[in-house]
Amino acid sequence: MAELSTAERRQANLRPDAAGRLSAWLRGYHPLPGVPDELFDSARVPRDYWLNFLGDFSEYPEGESRSRFSLAMRHIRDTGVSYRVYGEETERAWPLGPMPLILEQAEWSQIAAGVEQRANLIEAVLQDIYGEGRLVAEGALPAAALTGSPDFIRAMRGVRPAGGKFMQLYAADLGRGPDGRWWVLDDKTQAPSGAGYALENRLVLSRAYPNLYNAMNVQRLASFFDELRKGLTGIASRNDPRICLLTPGPFSETYFEQAHLARYLGFLLVQGDDLVVRDGKVYVRTIAGLKRADVILRRVDADFLDPLELNNASHLGAPGMLEAIRQGGVAMVNMPGTGVMETRALLGFLPRLARRLLGEDLKMPNVATWWCGQARERALVEREFDDLAVAPAFKGPLGAGLMDRARLVAELDPAERDRLRQRISERPGDYVGQEVVQLSTMPVLRDGALTPAPFVLRVYAAATPDGFKIMPGGFCRTAHSVDVRAISMGEDAGTADVWVIGDKPVERITLLARKEDVKVQRLMGNLPSRAADNLFWLGRYIERAEATLRLVRSLCTSLMDAESAIHGSGETLECLQQLLIDWGALDEEALGARALLAARDALHDEDAYGSVIYLVRAARRTASTMRERLSADFWTLIVNLERRLAEAAQAPTSEAEALQQTESALQILAALSGLAQENMNRTDGWRFLDMGRRIERGINTCRIMRTLAHDEATIDDLDLFLDLADSQITYRARYLVGLALTPVRDMILLDPYNTRSLAFQVAALKGHIAALPSLREDGMLEEPQRIILTLAADVETEDAAALDTDKVRAFEQTLMRLSTAVADRYFLQGANASPTIKLAGLA
Repeated sequence: MAELSTAERRQANLRPDAAGRLSAWLRGYHPLPGVPDELFDSARVPRDYWLNFLGDFSEYPEGESRSRFSLAMRHIRDTGVSYRVYGEETERAWPLGPMPLILEQAEWSQIAAGVEQRANLIEAVLQDIYGEGRLVAEGALPAAALTGSPDFIRAMRGVRPAGGKFMQLYAADLGRGPDGRWWVLDDKTQAPSGAGYALENRLVLSRAYPNLYNAMNVQRLASFFDELRKGLTGIASRNDPRICLLTPGPFSETYFEQAHLARYLGFLLVQGDDLVVRDGKVYVRTIAGLKRADVILRRVDADFLDPLELNNASHLGAPGMLEAIRQGGVAMVNMPGTGVMETRALLGFLPRLARRLLGEDLKMPNVATWWCGQARERALVEREFDDLAVAPAFKGPLGAGLMDRARLVAELDPAERDRLRQRISERPGDYVGQEVVQLSTMPVLRDGALTPAPFVLRVYAAATPDGFKIMPGGFCRTAHSVDVRAISMGEDAGTADVWVIGDKPVERITLLARKEDVKVQRLMGNLPSRAADNLFWLGRYIERAEATLRLVRSLCTSLMDAESAIHGSGETLECLQQLLIDWGALDEEALGARALLAARDALHDEDAYGSVIYLVRAARRTASTMRERLSADFWTLIVNLERRLAEAAQAPTSEAEALQQTESALQILAALSGLAQENMNRTDGWRFLDMGRRIERGINTCRIMRTLAHDEATIDDLDLFLDLADSQITYRARYLVGLALTPVRDMILLDPYNTRSLAFQVAALKGHIAALPSLREDGMLEEPQRIILTLAADVETEDAAALDTDKVRAFEQTLMRLSTAVADRYFLQGANASPTIKLAGLA
């Protein structure tokens, strides 16, 4: 009763409506029989710290907590926080729940101690198996339990890792067992994921409930990431190292998290094609040549790091990577071969190895596991077969797809059970038997009610000179089903923030460095070639979408009031439609169709490579490959534009609605341009984004001129040309006599003061190319410089009266040659692509 009075006292301090909500939550919450729960203790009494949280949470007026969380979740939608299920092309929104997992500091200290001990044990095993090999030689580890794993990298035997540790980052998946103790379900030693998602989860919930978050004294995460960054900096051979995060690419299941982590820590996000090995060192391909990579935090499995020595079909690494590691030319985190410790076959040996290597018992046990490669263990598995889970001992599917994950034997049909028994008899070393572990549950909020959900907690450890440091929090996954067996966690899992709460207010910790530790600099570093390529094409896609929208707007206005729509019929309208056909926004059969149908297709036809929605999606895909370089506002705008176009495509469209959609899209693109001009630093990245826009605008201007400002152009043609070039006001203010061919051509093609003119684009391109780094040491011009200088001279000296469509076509072709030359010079792609003039300082 004394425990119940705690709840009564907590409710007595609440407003009546809040007390009613809290009581309803507690009455409606029914923990699963025989399963430990985070909200209620073993006596079915709610824990005080959960009562504190739920009591404060209930104080929010009806619906406010939901609206607060919804507003915070907009951050997830607007910034594109997402994940991808293996095999799917589209990304899924991040499934964060409004309830955190709450753990007291005293309990967390025990968890941290167990994870730290386990990290030290695994590091000690790695040091031995890739070093002296005493564990195998003295019979403490069967050789087959190591060499049977594809993650055992023989080439790393005898290699001394940078900083002395094979494993700089470790994670353990934990679950609370039936006895209330925490158990290790899985070790993550290869390339642990999820730390970036833990950051996002914390950002969303601290925004949703800032007062509650501070009142609960939640431990901050920044200190862990500061230790991680310092640890990686410390293993480099240079004082000011270049640290890279190696990603499999934008189709990785957790690409967003990798990009977010790189941006948060200030690391360079690279893919395999960005790297090249020369003379035992690893370099990043940049627009200024090859630049030294000192430390690589990899999110690529070891087998894919080097196609020369490992998987020869891999495009995710770089040839010669292992040799660079052996020579000490790069510090790889984690070292290739650490993934062997994720092998299930080794789990049963860890308790004895802890006593041998650390002189102590495991503080946190793992799931009881029996490797069938040993006679006694195999006999136990066969005896208890129906009560166990059976899993592959090593990574990869077994038995022609018979088993690629842990399976409960009790759930197999008789034929499957017999086949599995046969496979174990034929190849016992390929299998392990495991105890069926049940997970504990935590409260989640669904449809306004609390309900128990099984969960798995991932805890991270980072190596520092003072030992492994544990993140005061973690990454929590919750299951939607009530099946509490650990192996049932699937693709439909949700996620929750992890709050470790203390008794005292928490000191605010950030990644802010001491001023004496930082050298002032104003340059952003060298731009990787892949990033330059993506920024360049992002600019081209955005500009192409804007130009297409201007054509669609003219089509829409042709259906409106006749006084303002002078392009409504005849050859001028056909010219508009022909331009859209030439640009791939319309099908050839649309020529002569009603303008509304043509406008709608040009906006929403997903199969037309020049339609607005196609171009916007191309821009969004390109932007998604370099999220670490774009602001949240930029990403939000482009995602919102794609969503609006997709939603509008599903609804009937009138002339006015089509025009409104077009104007709205143009406004968003104008906002994107404003962000690029006002919020991006004037570094090489901004230059390539702007170069893409300038080249595309120049090409489009030439094409429109040849269509609308030819020698036989009508007044309607010239008026439309001025509309599309957004130059009506300027022209009418400058020329009072009306429209004439020569002054229109001069203003839109040759006038260096008109921001929409060809001359203005060429001048801007000339400035950009002159500011970009050169690889030549002999003072000679590179090809992009040669082309732009020639083009600038031709445009600057051209006479509008003598200008004709042939010269304009020549300008257009020169701009396309310039685009190709820029790609050839700066976008160094492919396995053999590298600068041929010099290794730019090898810095």
